[in-house]
Amino acid sequence: MITASRLTLRRGARALLQDVSFTIHAGWRVGVVGRNGTGKSTLFAAILGELAADRGDIGVLKGTAIATVAQETPALPDAALDYALDGDAELRELERRLQAAEAAHDAARIGAIHERLHAIGGYAARARAARLLHGLGFAPEEQERPVSSFSGGWRMRLNLAKALMCRSDLLLLDEPTNHLDLDAVIWLQDWLTSYPGTLLVISHDREFLDAVTTHTLHLEAQSATLYTGNYSQFERQRAERLTLQAAAYTRQQKQIAHLQSFINRFKAKASKATQAQSRVKQLERMQLVANVHADSEFSFEFPTPERLPSPLLRFDGVAAGYPGKTVLQGLKLLVAPGERIGLLGPNGAGKSTLVRTLAGELAPLSGQVMRDPYLRVGYFAQHQLEQLDPKASPILHLRRIDPAAGEQALRDFLGGFNFRGDRAFEAVAPFSGGEKARLALAMVVYRKPNLLLLDEPTNHLDLDMRHALETALLDYAGAVVIVSHDRHLLTAACDELWLVAEGRCRKFEGDLGDYARWLAAREAGEARDARSAAPPAAGQGDSRLSAKDQRRASADQRAALRPLKDAVRKLEAEMARLHEALKGFEAQLAGEEIYLPEKAAGLKQLLQEQAGAKRRLAAAEDEWLTASEKLHALESPQPT
Repeated sequence: MITASRLTLRRGARALLQDVSFTIHAGWRVGVVGRNGTGKSTLFAAILGELAADRGDIGVLKGTAIATVAQETPALPDAALDYALDGDAELRELERRLQAAEAAHDAARIGAIHERLHAIGGYAARARAARLLHGLGFAPEEQERPVSSFSGGWRMRLNLAKALMCRSDLLLLDEPTNHLDLDAVIWLQDWLTSYPGTLLVISHDREFLDAVTTHTLHLEAQSATLYTGNYSQFERQRAERLTLQAAAYTRQQKQIAHLQSFINRFKAKASKATQAQSRVKQLERMQLVANVHADSEFSFEFPTPERLPSPLLRFDGVAAGYPGKTVLQGLKLLVAPGERIGLLGPNGAGKSTLVRTLAGELAPLSGQVMRDPYLRVGYFAQHQLEQLDPKASPILHLRRIDPAAGEQALRDFLGGFNFRGDRAFEAVAPFSGGEKARLALAMVVYRKPNLLLLDEPTNHLDLDMRHALETALLDYAGAVVIVSHDRHLLTAACDELWLVAEGRCRKFEGDLGDYARWLAAREAGEARDARSAAPPAAGQGDSRLSAKDQRRASADQRAALRPLKDAVRKLEAEMARLHEALKGFEAQLAGEEIYLPEKAAGLKQLLQEQAGAKRRLAAAEDEWLTASEKLHALESPQPT
């Protein structure tokens, strides 16, 4: 599907990739990883034809339909749902042609267009777009709001929905989880695992990469190496190639000691058994992967807080929110030094509101808050990057916090965040999002907090910087409260989880796998509630009708149900046939002979047929779901 041959790509005078060759086959799901600045986004630009190669070639199979996420969203008056539907260009073109054909009363053209609409699942497209938007966090009423009414982060979600709506052969996603919360990340992960085409995704979220990828393309030192397997498998393979260094070994032992301590303390406690078991798995894995980060450019630690009073903070019957709007109530919380708390909860449930109230940015609406006189809060907020002074340097930002500090001490501290040499004296304005996030985090760390509040701290951070943050948190003596869609950070850094939902906050007994199951059960419950709230279908259960009228209504209902039942049966048969066909393709691909050089043409044909079958299966499943929901709504008896 994609072939690079002796490829060299430059940005300005700097060569990002030099003499690189690789081949990506149809149906592969490839994680593109590497430090910031190694050329990941540049490679995507070359695949899309937006950037010409300096030397060599990169090509995509002719006729491949490519989908990618736009980086800008105009302030359109269109409804969010219509904007997402625009992602299916053929659907929109067919709708325009159908309108023209109906205006001209051209029966032949109208019939041909309807036939094509049926073939591409056009009748289920609106329902499919609504499900995409719902999965990405848009409530039903929000789907009808104009695009211009959404903030920048939500517009990026709309762009993602538009890309997913496109019936593509190749999907390119550059940091798709950056503007999502944990619920939306879990939904996107599930959606991508069933995507029938070829996927290339740039991400620094290792749990996400582990779930959705089958191969890993690692960019480093102007080269690109293709590995078979997801991110964890890539780590293991690369770890075997690297020499264990003393510094990496020391850091690894600290992590092992911390995890072993947690396991020893909680393995016999029923409420912590699941989390202790997850630490056992992490400990087993750590032996292999720590040296992958041995040459990391980042290394810092949290200074020891001057005081560690206990408790640091107590809420008793607190209501949190905004004037005229209570978001959370009945909060009875206590935070003590050494606690590691991860906040879970659906989008909009109030996680950020709780963190802001903990930080003191929001005054409680009612109840009692006890803050120790020596409480010192370090708060990393999602909007922290916007508060940096674009004209000031990293050194100047720290000097404003601590005017008495010596220049060398400040430079040494910033070096741990990879602001070295002249970089520490440069203005922040042209810095990348990752560099600004590192500086904002450095400013939080420098204040020596005894309560650390981190609201999505890993946005814009690459894997090495995330690893450095995890390592630093292991030795931190204060308390930590984290909101993050990075499940690896939550697992590595948090000893307990709190669930924010339905206006309350309570301890969540379980791990992130249990949380994903809780979300699925919650979604299923909401769907059942929506169906039970639907108005009665015509002719159902109306005792005011005469017996004759009821018989006539029942006959009309059966007549309405017959084509739906026929459609459901046909689609079920089609899905069964496609499942069998896919089993056959998998059996052929499991053999060794198909990969012989002389079989290259047959392999290519087989992969194309497999991808086509996956696309047809996905379309059939969408149509089956829409038809089944209509059938269920008509058949279900309604309360009288």
